[in-house]
Amino acid sequence: MFAVAIDGPAGAGKSTIARTAAAGLGFIYIDTGALYRTIGLACLNRNISFSYKENVISVLNQIKIELKFIDGEQRMFLDDADVSNEIRTENVSMSASVVSAIPEVRAFLLELQRGFAKTNDVIMDGRDIGTVVLPDADVKIFLTASPESRAKRRTIQLKEKGINGDYDTILADIIKRDNNDTNREIAPLKAADDAVTVDTTELTLEQSINAVISVIKEKMK
Repeated sequence: MFAVAIDGPAGAGKSTIARTAAAGLGFIYIDTGALYRTIGLACLNRNISFSYKENVISVLNQIKIELKFIDGEQRMFLDDADVSNEIRTENVSMSASVVSAIPEVRAFLLELQRGFAKTNDVIMDGRDIGTVVLPDADVKIFLTASPESRAKRRTIQLKEKGINGDYDTILADIIKRDNNDTNREIAPLKAADDAVTVDTTELTLEQSINAVISVIKEKMK
């Protein structure tokens, strides 16, 4: 099995780039951030206060989370309901950042993530894939871009979905999430020592995808 770990900050395009690269290489793409988003959504649905981590931990034994591949696409299920679209809101995004800082949540999801890599050629993206989840991955990439570039892209994405996103608000959320992810005590966001950094600030989506595929193919030789 061949494993590719892609880490990077929120809004760097990890999901789109990793998904497209996986399709081109015949790998399975796994968006680990969707797992944390699903737990975040479960807490929001239950009006759980994030002020006390015990509240979030208590939810873990009450929910059923499944990651399924339907027609080649990853779909997230919460208590047998497909929530793949619901977990993409900004509110859920911030909630995911909070719950992902809780050790018990990360432990809850760890073996689920590793299990896919044991049985498939995978490209897995997240915040700590190369450093914690798959420390022995064959390829490690740290995908990044400036906060301003990421906020602009996110604003455009929302507009394309018919959602009016405020650039300044999105930029503030991205900066806040970067700070949360980078400074958390458990599995902070950082590049693995042996990761290749790909900065997409000045790259188009196609150029970004090609850059990532190029790194992977070089390592596969």
